[in-house]
Amino acid sequence: MPVSERTLLTPAQERGRRAFLRRSTLSALGLTLADWLFLERTAAAEGRRPQATQVLVLFEQGGVSHIDTWDPKPDAPSEHRSPFATISTRVDGMRFTELLTKTARVAHKLTVVRCMTQPTPGIGNSHPKGSQYVLSGEAPGGPVLMPDIGSVAALSLGGVVPYLPPNVLLPGTDEQAASSTAGFLPAGYSAFKTLGSPADPKWRVPNLGLRSGVPEARFRERKALLQALDGGLGNSSRARDAQAMHSLLEQAADMLTNPQTRRAFDLESEPSNVREKYGMGHRGQSYLLGRKLIEAGVRFVTVDPREPQNSFRDGRPVVYQGGGNMNWDHHDAIYSKTHTNVPNGGAGAGRWGIGTWPMMGSTDQAFAALIEDMDQRGLLKETLVCFVTEFGRTPKVNERQGRDHWTHSFSFVFAGAGVRGGQVVGATDRDGGYITSSSAYLIDDYAASVYEKLGLDRSRPIYTPTSRPVFLAAHGKPIPELF
Repeated sequence: MPVSERTLLTPAQERGRRAFLRRSTLSALGLTLADWLFLERTAAAEGRRPQATQVLVLFEQGGVSHIDTWDPKPDAPSEHRSPFATISTRVDGMRFTELLTKTARVAHKLTVVRCMTQPTPGIGNSHPKGSQYVLSGEAPGGPVLMPDIGSVAALSLGGVVPYLPPNVLLPGTDEQAASSTAGFLPAGYSAFKTLGSPADPKWRVPNLGLRSGVPEARFRERKALLQALDGGLGNSSRARDAQAMHSLLEQAADMLTNPQTRRAFDLESEPSNVREKYGMGHRGQSYLLGRKLIEAGVRFVTVDPREPQNSFRDGRPVVYQGGGNMNWDHHDAIYSKTHTNVPNGGAGAGRWGIGTWPMMGSTDQAFAALIEDMDQRGLLKETLVCFVTEFGRTPKVNERQGRDHWTHSFSFVFAGAGVRGGQVVGATDRDGGYITSSSAYLIDDYAASVYEKLGLDRSRPIYTPTSRPVFLAAHGKPIPELF
């Protein structure tokens, strides 16, 4: 397909495209990586007026039980009913369970979508595929490996500031972190992973600085030498590929030498009362770091804060005995006061019960603090906050006193960037098993909503390196109640 047929550009953009083609002297072999990146970013520049300039995704991986949190069912049969009481919130008629007591106080800032569903065969029992679905907004298994939503945002919009990566996953240490991918995009658009635990008093982001013994002046000299060597390639295809890589190197150099980069990741610069409000454990400090990165200018932040078994709380080491895998996959003993390692148990071993501190206790505190903090700082005006999970849990308790995967209905929560607060969207039956409202939304619709909030025009495709057109959230439509 000729370049001119791929994208309709404004006159100014068309002049820029032609100037680029003149400079690059396209060979008869077609577009190189550098050409492709230029055209894609130029096309994206004509996107729609955004409601959000940044996005903060709180990915609570493992399948949070909606019945025990956002969508209480006090009239369910007693043998399957959640033991947690239903409570009022700041919004009349909007009710959560008592596991969200602190979050109930910020309900007027939230839209709870209780009619999420995920009917794609083969994904409901796969956490890696479910995670990939949430991160990319498209069911895995298609003809191309789809990039994360954050990677697309990085490609289309770039960074807010040059000294921070546009796409960050923190900490990116659990077993599903590998589900995060740039897909068919260049690796430079992959999520930057912070690693480690922000609750560790000694925690620092690795590789955010020059190696010891390498002064900044010498580093700059080496970078200039590399550019000079690449400049000797002339107008060859290798030169154009080198030009694309240099844009990534410039950002990397700025990250390594700019003190503002290190300040963005420095939790110790936060007042102690702010840190304590979020909670001084792994999840609380991860949520706080997410807010710091948004405030510092990261375009797209994903927080995936599974509590480590060997963790820190209040600056001191803590070991959650039996907590070998502390995500939300509560197949066993979901209401345990400690670990879920029941005799003859199943896939749910290695967690703590949903009502314990490392699970909903820390989540309720951190989420409520985040929403209140971002609102007070004015960050909710142009930041879309999304609380998401792969699926929900079964309306029936199984023989191991746990709840299994459930894709027929579950809940997502949104705030900021024009989302109307104090709103419940959709409804489920008295057991929380099936959607009873006329509205039901897919993960694809969630992705379409994020792209729409960011002002990206989904009617225009992005292209694979082999010139295959790919439309964003092609099977989804924006959730109207979020606009």
